[in-house]
Amino acid sequence: MILVVAEHKDGKLAKSTYELVTAAKNTGRDGPVTVLVLGSGVAAVAAEAAKIAEQVLVADQAALASFDPGVWSSAVAQIAREGEANTVLIGGSRSGREYSPRVAVKLDAPLLEDVISLSGAGKNVLRAQRYTYLARVTETLEAENSTVIVTVKPGAFTVAGTVETPAEQFDVDLELPARRVTVTGKAAEKTARVALGEAEIVVAGGRGLGTAEKFTELVEGLADKLGAAVGATRAVVDAGWRPYAEQVGQTGKTVQPKLYVAVGISGAVQHLSGMSKSKCIVAINRDADAPIFQIADYGIVGDVQEILPAMIAEIGK
Repeated sequence: MILVVAEHKDGKLAKSTYELVTAAKNTGRDGPVTVLVLGSGVAAVAAEAAKIAEQVLVADQAALASFDPGVWSSAVAQIAREGEANTVLIGGSRSGREYSPRVAVKLDAPLLEDVISLSGAGKNVLRAQRYTYLARVTETLEAENSTVIVTVKPGAFTVAGTVETPAEQFDVDLELPARRVTVTGKAAEKTARVALGEAEIVVAGGRGLGTAEKFTELVEGLADKLGAAVGATRAVVDAGWRPYAEQVGQTGKTVQPKLYVAVGISGAVQHLSGMSKSKCIVAINRDADAPIFQIADYGIVGDVQEILPAMIAEIGK
């Protein structure tokens, strides 16, 4: 089987899980696409997973109520071993990057990280591509083994469609190790705006906005009109204008929305590596030679403090 480990939050599958199912279908390997749902009280998540997979395995245990890399890796390795999985696909999220190497060690299997494409290349050979050198180079790798572990770059694959007949669900029992990490508390940012990683439209701002107040007024103002998520450059985050959760780029989040509006962003390669694969890029900058215009589909040369208020007013009509 091809095993997909579901990512979910608040009783719903993450967009990344739908992308993982698409990736699974591109491997060229035999066996049903099987989604593994780990957690506690995950009946709704399993039912949603059944609409995109060929079969669903559900581990609903109190010990899985919160993420722990040691527990998660043991659970995934056990299911992969018992089900003779030839491929295990894990989201390239922070947690996925944390426990996927442990799964590879437990299964004595190769690990392909942060891939953007997958294809079969012969018996027991899986070919993958991933970006390197700040997305300037696309690297091709091959892993030859009966089982291969893969983490998938968020946004690299299209979202899987739903099936007419939901897949059959199977409950599984797991022998889980004792936790070595205890979660003592959580703090979640309260916002009604769509999450950056899930957004189809992103409005991002850079130092060209001048001040934190102008960033809030203009970038948030446009984002609210478009129903978009807010993104920021590292310079903006380092200056304390915006939280790290909104940073896009090499050391922040990688996004691939349908529309990316870059406001006052010059286009340093570190930022481009996190958003250059967006479907449509609109750049607004007073510097006509800014690197961002080299990858933009549409460019507006001018003062963002004049252009954005006009855009916001026009959209408001």
